[in-house]
Amino acid sequence: MLAVFVNAAAVILGSLVGILLHNRLKPHHTKTVVACMGICAMVIGVTEAITTSNMLIVIVCLVAGTVIGELLKLEQRLDGAGDWLKERVAQKNGGRFTEGFVTASLLFCVGSMSIMGSFDAGLRGDYDIIFAKSVMDGIMSVTFAATMGIGVAFSAVTVIVYQGALTLLAGVIEPVLTEPMITEMSAVGGVMLIATGINVAGLTKERIRVGNMLPGLIFPVIWFAIAGLF
Repeated sequence: MLAVFVNAAAVILGSLVGILLHNRLKPHHTKTVVACMGICAMVIGVTEAITTSNMLIVIVCLVAGTVIGELLKLEQRLDGAGDWLKERVAQKNGGRFTEGFVTASLLFCVGSMSIMGSFDAGLRGDYDIIFAKSVMDGIMSVTFAATMGIGVAFSAVTVIVYQGALTLLAGVIEPVLTEPMITEMSAVGGVMLIATGINVAGLTKERIRVGNMLPGLIFPVIWFAIAGLF
């Protein structure tokens, strides 16, 4: 849980800086730094991906998971749910506080880094992904809070609840997961993290739909379950 609180603290600190800077902060001031964070996320992803003991498992799990994600249109549904929530809350409550809170909560929690980082922390006690995410969220908080105000800082509560729940869930299911399963889940997640880093750094004209890859995280469990039958 330590990493989760560090992430929340980064959001609060970044928000306070953004409020102090207010409208003096321009997007181009953080653009290069955000791109740098994207590249760092890619490097972490590579270190996770190369831990695999069988690249075939990673490929099969990613392809199978992505096919399911594409058929279910997971990324589109996540985006749609976020847009619906923002519209609903804004209509009922109004004001920039609510807009900042909801927008920042969605940005910081709906993504592969939240899931993979929380699971890495819960399963292996590895905080690298969450710490990298904390830096990225802190930078984003500066920009968001400068335009939307103190509501962005309160999204730290959402971060604690959501990522904390995922971390605790990982700890609960850890006894039923074998070390090879955890290794391959991390490797699959590493590839997703590379894709996330590419999106953050803006290296492609069209964003990679990383949300559609998320089902791939559970396929290593299925792989070893089937392999155990033979």
